[in-house]
Amino acid sequence: MSKVINRFLDYVKVETTSDPRSGKHPSTSTQLDFAKKLAEELQSIGLTDVTVNEKAYVMAALPSNIEKEVPVVGFVAHMDTSSDFSGKNIRPQFVEDYNGEKIILNEAQNIVLEPEVFPELLKYKGQTIITTDGTTLLGADDKAGLSEIVTAMEYLVLHPEIPHGEIKVAVTPDEEIGEGADFFDVSEFGADFAYTLDGGEIGELEYENFNAASAKVKINGRIVHPGFAKNKMKNSMLIAQQFLSMLPANEVPQHTVGFEGFYHLMEISGKVEETNMEFIIRDHNHQLFEKRKALFESIVTHLNKQHGENTVILDMKDQYYNMLEKIKPVMYVVDIAKDAMVECGVKPKIKAIRGGTDGARLSYMGLPCPNVFAGGHNFHGKYEFVPVESMEKAVEVILKIVEKVQNIKKQ
Repeated sequence: MSKVINRFLDYVKVETTSDPRSGKHPSTSTQLDFAKKLAEELQSIGLTDVTVNEKAYVMAALPSNIEKEVPVVGFVAHMDTSSDFSGKNIRPQFVEDYNGEKIILNEAQNIVLEPEVFPELLKYKGQTIITTDGTTLLGADDKAGLSEIVTAMEYLVLHPEIPHGEIKVAVTPDEEIGEGADFFDVSEFGADFAYTLDGGEIGELEYENFNAASAKVKINGRIVHPGFAKNKMKNSMLIAQQFLSMLPANEVPQHTVGFEGFYHLMEISGKVEETNMEFIIRDHNHQLFEKRKALFESIVTHLNKQHGENTVILDMKDQYYNMLEKIKPVMYVVDIAKDAMVECGVKPKIKAIRGGTDGARLSYMGLPCPNVFAGGHNFHGKYEFVPVESMEKAVEVILKIVEKVQNIKKQ
């Protein structure tokens, strides 16, 4: 099992941050470089039909070693890390036999991982925890999942006595910017169903997620000398403040949980002449999701009536939808993963994702794709960590899923 950790450490050394502003596919050249190296590795461990295209999608197969026809199962991970925090020069640190006390990530900068703030740490007393050094994220989202998939495939190659049907592997770029499935060819992949290894703590099993939209709001002002501005100046920053005041104050990430949706202001910049804001809009319930988008449109209409036509310009786009609708007809794929966890000694934690995965969009593209834990916590920042034992257990769960799939008939 040390292979999965060594592989993870190798992967996080490579900077693969995606860029939401590039307009390219992949959004960063480092992802394509990583994809090519990964394809070489997949070939070297014995997988077949290994491909990597110009957009950095990697696909591979492990042929069936049984005579009966069973479903083709796939495993999917993404290679990119979030642009929310630096993913360059990652230097993982190991905390062995964790004692339940605070972990000093960076003494010079006084950056500390504390159980008072992150009580989930206490679940891993006595285990080995991999942390950041306080200056970067860790990259467990999703290089932990990627490491686990590749390690499980290598194990099956090295143990041909283990019966299994055909298995497909896919690695996507740009998941963190919502574009991971944009150029995913489901028919080329050829799986009947798949699992993303992109969940959080050990035991997580998810087949519900947010409906999601992005919204860019541009506010056009008018700059006039402030000494002569009466009835002439139009301060775009104050109009932006007015826009924000018309959103429900408590329906933001820091005040919501479970199935509660939110509006999240991600970025704002402006001067008197022009202000720009970027939001994400989230809700599990589709009707409430549509109401949230409608509120944005009504605010824009109201402000344009007050301040003049085209003062506020809205560019709003749907990103992905709740996969539950597509998973319900094939709930057996969830049962396979749930039973696999139980048989591996893992208690399933079935919950809705307060976010999204490639699996959400892939499910709408015809590939049912629930999400399985990869083991990490506190993604997208310097407090990210992953327990070694959780990663090792994820490999076991993948192998158990494979075992269980070869015992069912192809539908």
